[in-house]
Amino acid sequence: MLTRRLTAVLAATCAVTASNLYLIQPVLGQVAAELRIGEGVAGIVPTTTQIGAAAGILLLVPLGDIRNRRPLILGMMAATTLALVGAALAPSVGWLAAAGFLIGLFTAVPQVVLPLGVALNGGERSGHVVGILQGGLLVGLLASRAYAGAVGEALGWRAVYWCSVAMMVVVTLVLLRMLPSAPARSSISYPDLLRTLPKLVLGNRIVLRVCAAGVVVGAAFGTFWNTLPFVLLHAFGLGPAVAGLFGLVAAASALTSPLAGRLTDRLGPRVGQLALVGVLVLGWAALAVGPLWIGWLVLGTVLLDIGVWGNQVVNQSVLFGLDPDHHNRLNTLYFFTRYLGIAVGLAAGSQLWVYGGWPAVATLGLGLAVVALPAAVLAAPRSERQHAV
Repeated sequence: MLTRRLTAVLAATCAVTASNLYLIQPVLGQVAAELRIGEGVAGIVPTTTQIGAAAGILLLVPLGDIRNRRPLILGMMAATTLALVGAALAPSVGWLAAAGFLIGLFTAVPQVVLPLGVALNGGERSGHVVGILQGGLLVGLLASRAYAGAVGEALGWRAVYWCSVAMMVVVTLVLLRMLPSAPARSSISYPDLLRTLPKLVLGNRIVLRVCAAGVVVGAAFGTFWNTLPFVLLHAFGLGPAVAGLFGLVAAASALTSPLAGRLTDRLGPRVGQLALVGVLVLGWAALAVGPLWIGWLVLGTVLLDIGVWGNQVVNQSVLFGLDPDHHNRLNTLYFFTRYLGIAVGLAAGSQLWVYGGWPAVATLGLGLAVVALPAAVLAAPRSERQHAV
């Protein structure tokens, strides 16, 4: 049973684990300076982290359909903690990129926790449950950018990773006491489990369209956050602490995430997608003129995060309306393609910054957002009858 107390614990777990994916972004300038590498090379680290996240989602999250999710979650928490230690001790960019890959690989915990929360709630009000858990996740993500920037400026980028190690240990100890046993609903072998993934995505038009739209939205998201520290530094002379504070600037997205779930439950996914991806387009329009006045960057950041994370709530609500026996694998397919999209955006944003500056980055981001709008709307089913595998 999903009690309020357990919901809070699961939301905190999502927050702390997912925040590890974005620790490096506010301190990329420091990493580049200490390791004596260019800004474009420094962008490799968050890119490998996102690639690792995609791999973890593909290889580890499906296990939630055939394994007890309690030991699975606890094991992933322990492995993530060790990878964070490796990042804190990294002597070179290659070592840091490898540690970043492992952090991404094992920190796919929220993608196991989200379907677990829906299952513990009996499959009822999936949009509401996803919205609450993702709201907690977003608070962690936004706070992580703020504390990473502040701690990085005060103590250096390595201290950022040590702070995350401490938080992971605390959350793991709480989960040891409170996380219920969650036996699997299926008993197929792991190889057979992975072989079902192509069938699930290719055999259902809703799943295929949701994943395709997720790639485009993810790319629009990644393009921005990897280049924000550079535009703040070069256009306004602002350091990593301010770059981290932009996470708090986007706090509205965490507050609106549960609202996106309610909107989907009441008015349907197509209305939700039209509203939220429309906000994403407006966000990139504001960001395009961001270097002229920092207020445009602030407004654009808020709108971008509201659109991106609200879109994710809608997408997951659609997928969790399908067969419960497939929830972990559906989550795998969605987040695998989503993180691939983010990784593409991170890499493209860094390279476009080097060769074309912010105008090139903004052109790409706005173009992706415009393409994402019809793609996301068409991906959503018109009615509940279409929620069948």
